[in-house]
Amino acid sequence: MKTSLVLGSLVFCGLLGAQYRSPVDRAPESARAMSNPYDQREQAVRAGEKLYRQQCASCHGQRQEGARKTPPLNQPRIRNAPPGALFWVLRNGSIYRGMPSFAHLPEPQRWQIVTYLRR
Repeated sequence: MKTSLVLGSLVFCGLLGAQYRSPVDRAPESARAMSNPYDQREQAVRAGEKLYRQQCASCHGQRQEGARKTPPLNQPRIRNAPPGALFWVLRNGSIYRGMPSFAHLPEPQRWQIVTYLRR
């Protein structure tokens, strides 16, 4: 009985883990296809860094290293993510991960943050 319970718990947890998709992975194809109008513009990188420090660093860390329950953003997975997917996450947030929406920021500012994250 005890062995069955342990095995059942492991299978259940494994299924939950297999079904988890990050907010970036959940972005719809229409968002993933969007291109960043500020891509590789140094001025946008600097503006995005300033915005990141004001809006994002309190949760994701000054160096994007993550903290407690927030994921790190300084990883290839984020730098290589489609810019439209990152923009979608900023606009919509992630209720399950505790990330608020940043739709209150003007669209150009959200793109600048994306430019900074992908540099």
